[in-house]
Amino acid sequence: MAYDPLATVLTERLGCRVPVIQTAMGWVAEPPLVIASTNAGAFGFLGVAVMTPREAAEKIKLVREATTAPFGVNFHMFQPGAAEIVDLVIANKDRVRAVSFGRGPDRKMIQRFKDAGILCVPTVGAVKHAQKMVELGVDMVTVQGGEGGGHTGSVPTTILLPQVLDAVKVPVIAAGGFADGRGLAAALAFGAVGIAMGTRFLMTQESPLPQKAKDVYLKAGTDDIIVSKKIDGLPQRMVRTPLFDKIERSGTIGMWLRAMEGGLEMKKRTGASWGEMIAAAKGMTSHGGLSFMQAMLAAAAPTLIQKAVVEGDIENGLLATGVVGGRIDKLPTCAELIASIESEARARIAALTGAAPASTAAA
Repeated sequence: MAYDPLATVLTERLGCRVPVIQTAMGWVAEPPLVIASTNAGAFGFLGVAVMTPREAAEKIKLVREATTAPFGVNFHMFQPGAAEIVDLVIANKDRVRAVSFGRGPDRKMIQRFKDAGILCVPTVGAVKHAQKMVELGVDMVTVQGGEGGGHTGSVPTTILLPQVLDAVKVPVIAAGGFADGRGLAAALAFGAVGIAMGTRFLMTQESPLPQKAKDVYLKAGTDDIIVSKKIDGLPQRMVRTPLFDKIERSGTIGMWLRAMEGGLEMKKRTGASWGEMIAAAKGMTSHGGLSFMQAMLAAAAPTLIQKAVVEGDIENGLLATGVVGGRIDKLPTCAELIASIESEARARIAALTGAAPASTAAA
């Protein structure tokens, strides 16, 4: 059998055709996007971290019914109903191939997933975090460089990726700044087993964003994509919106007020008790290194993102994005996107090796 440079550990273990992961963006990685990306040949993660257990069960069922391919689920251990969601994921182990997380499970929980045959693929933004996750027993790590959207670090992918590759012995997936086949070829050249993309999948036909929000993303240039520490005290990369600018001008009192307002909104949406809300915040302070106000702001932030990406309320919402969003000006279908990534990656690899491009599996 001829050597295929796009057949990697990622495609082998996750059961996808192309070494590309569609990341679990809150309010965006909904069933339509996961189904489309998975059917196109990538590996899609369902964004359960902003869902109640009941919502998660319904949406996992929708994905199961619409694709025969395996898929992933993203969650974090400090969300209300986390224990139920973990049980739900394991109950669907025949189809859920992997879980991803940032604020993740401990060693015991990771082992529970592994015993169920579910791969643990956390996202990290620093070498020490990658090493810690490997010590806890994860199967692969996704490394997001500073170009990535939402919470992000300051180290560029081109620096962080080789550092992590040298520091751990598990397969590494590259994230932060990827949008095409050139990026996939470059990541493979570094030694990664594939790429993970959020912003590029967010800007597709199957992305559930209202057209009003998509139009803002399409118009945004790289100078319109800014990092702020005032959303929850940690660096987050967003498109500038009226609310973003207001938050940037806010002081400590304004941040506390926003934390309380967001907490009330999240309590209303999830049905969580105040005890559950406080317990989630305390969990984030003890394990995530956040102050109580930061934890409350972090819990509130999804409701602000929801306003923009679900309701289309750009004036009062936030739009997370990677820097790469500043050069994306088209909304392809997921099938078109994956086909172009695959063909371009094969062409770039062939140009470097002097070999004839391998035919795509979809051709």
